[in-house]
Amino acid sequence: MYKVVVVTDPETGDGFRLAGVTVVEVATQEAAQEQIHMLLDDDTTGILALNESFFNGMDDKTRQKVDSIYRPIVIPLPVKEAVESVGERRAYLSRLIHRAIGIDITLRSREGE
Repeated sequence: MYKVVVVTDPETGDGFRLAGVTVVEVATQEAAQEQIHMLLDDDTTGILALNESFFNGMDDKTRQKVDSIYRPIVIPLPVKEAVESVGERRAYLSRLIHRAIGIDITLRSREGE
């Protein structure tokens, strides 16, 4: 059976542990890169969820490897991004949708928002 592993910062690790997943806490992009390499080669990792900043900071070689393998599935987690205004929330959700399905979607506001 494959496991879900989350690579995140120490401030958010406990929340993921409460969800019952394996958590690897790292404080720097360099430490995250090292852990990502190890977990990509680990045959027991089925899903590798990365703090979004660690995901975005992957070097080109690692990103190419992620794009060329079928397991583990690597996904970004938006854990610390501050989204203040309604417009920023819409833009953020649009980016997540585009990343997930590859289609740009314009989110319209409901009256009063």
